Amino acid sequence: MRLLHTADWHLGRTLEGRSRLEEQAAVLNEMVELADAEAIDVVLVAGDVFDSVNPPAAAEQLFYETMARLVDNGRRQVVVIAGNHDHPDRLTAATPLAAEQGIVLLGYPVWETIHMYVPSTGETLCLAALPYPSEARLNELLSDSPQAHLLQEAYDIRVQQCFRHLSRAFSPRTVNVAMSHLFVAGGAASDSERPIEVGGAYTVRPSSLPMAQYVALGHLHRPQAVRHAPAPARYAGSPLAYSFSEAGYAKSVTVVDVRPGEPAVIEEVHLRAGQPLVQWRATEGLAQVYQWMTERRDENAWIDLEVHVEEALSQEDIRRLRQHYPNLVHIRPVYPEQQETDSVSLEEADMPVDELFRQFYRRQTGGAEPEEELVQLFLQLLQEEEAEVAP
Repeated sequence: MRLLHTADWHLGRTLEGRSRLEEQAAVLNEMVELADAEAIDVVLVAGDVFDSVNPPAAAEQLFYETMARLVDNGRRQVVVIAGNHDHPDRLTAATPLAAEQGIVLLGYPVWETIHMYVPSTGETLCLAALPYPSEARLNELLSDSPQAHLLQEAYDIRVQQCFRHLSRAFSPRTVNVAMSHLFVAGGAASDSERPIEVGGAYTVRPSSLPMAQYVALGHLHRPQAVRHAPAPARYAGSPLAYSFSEAGYAKSVTVVDVRPGEPAVIEEVHLRAGQPLVQWRATEGLAQVYQWMTERRDENAWIDLEVHVEEALSQEDIRRLRQHYPNLVHIRPVYPEQQETDSVSLEEADMPVDELFRQFYRRQTGGAEPEEELVQLFLQLLQEEEAEVAP
């Protein structure tokens, strides 16, 4: 049986007000073509189909069109679960129509394992699917304690129980797979993910994932395997880069070959569609930027520009830059005093806290030295703050 694991489409998301819908359509078209070329039997979409609980109509239309193409008139099956960005009820509103085509839409945590017979292989997929399990969607108060570490422990135990219940149906005669939208401790996050761990409370230990032949995860936008899990577990990542913290990430989907009772064969398949996000650091000023533009550097990318200048950029400078390269998303000037601050930041990182405070005070007052009583008061307040947040 061949599975295609994808997640975090975030249909409807923009980049600083710039529409990404054409890019999203292109990457989903590439995904459909890949499913055909790779003879995929089941597609698993591990949450965050949409970027908001109230997505634009064009995003919903793209979703349903893609579902229709993926399912290929019933020749392929698709399972979609809700992520933290999705509205569970809205995602599953089309269930009566979708089910007739072999599409399973799950909004809330469920307590029944999905069994899918795949005629092309004569095998049955046993899928323990757990949509984003927040307290609200579980309809449970996991802990009445205000302490985050107690809620984290209760949450981790509850997710373990969910997986344990769902995986009871696993059998040596079936292909046994789990899927969820979770933050697993140790994963590499990026700026484009809306936090779901609530200060660490909604975090799951790798050891809490179920024993399956493969665990398909959503939420983190960087494709990555989960270390120290009891079974092969992986984040498919988002098919497009959604923040400049993802600049340089290779975007992909995961193809899984798996038979009953045998280890899964996992392959990361890179995607080509969509504009990359790149960062320019022009340390030699505007002339360097214009040189790059003349060379047509990163012409088809979204660009985050940091340019070192001696004087403030005028509105005319900014207008000309954007006129030459409409895909400039951010233009951030860096002035000499900022460069000096940056150059000493590494030295300051090793300084005692009281000395850091003294340096801050000097900068704010033009060189005045703080009184010792003020320094001690600051240290006292800092200790009190640390005591309050300590577990």
